[in-house]
Amino acid sequence: MSAPRDRLIVALDVPNVDEAKALIDRLGDSVGVYKIGLELLFSGGFALAQDLARQGHSVFVDAKLLDIEATVERATAVIAASGAAFLTVHALDRKTIAAAVRGRGDSRLKLLGVTVLTNLSRADLAEHGIDEAPLAVVQRRAMMARDGGFDGVIASGQEARALRERLRQILIVTPGIRPAGADTQDQARVMTPSAAIKAGADYLVVGRPITRAADPRAAAEAIVAEIAASLPK
Repeated sequence: MSAPRDRLIVALDVPNVDEAKALIDRLGDSVGVYKIGLELLFSGGFALAQDLARQGHSVFVDAKLLDIEATVERATAVIAASGAAFLTVHALDRKTIAAAVRGRGDSRLKLLGVTVLTNLSRADLAEHGIDEAPLAVVQRRAMMARDGGFDGVIASGQEARALRERLRQILIVTPGIRPAGADTQDQARVMTPSAAIKAGADYLVVGRPITRAADPRAAAEAIVAEIAASLPK
């Protein structure tokens, strides 16, 4: 990561490719990575991911893969061939993790294990039959992802510090980022950009605070400035 802007991942959470392209044009070179999630993937977003990669952009395919091993392996191989830089896979079991690693092969695709979604609280985990705090679940799944050959994990800023203390050589990608004073919306475990970087996050995923801003580029540049000010000197 050569510049603070390379640590900012903007979530293109828009319903179609035309809106995504318009947003990309407005953001220009203020953004290091573009994330394409499920909504956009199912409306032409994968072709957009391929185009962006060909143009030299860093692309994050947020597919959150979870299926039988053969399906995960083949899907990962297709995404790796697209030129994407990052792919999310649920880090729920070793079979899924191993399948994604096989599918990635010798490509440059970085695999990121989804630990606990940032909209989930302890009460939500209890509905899954998990009687643990989110941090304990995140740590266990992160260690499984690392041991299985993943490059990093997705975890909220509230778990980043504890993860960094235990897993020093793994990437921590943190969603649920909200500038100070911003509405948390549907996120349960949020953190400001500055606090997340200081806690040990390597990349920050930001969506609505940028994409729904009156001036998306200015919003992105403000977050990049906050990241720059928070990095160790």
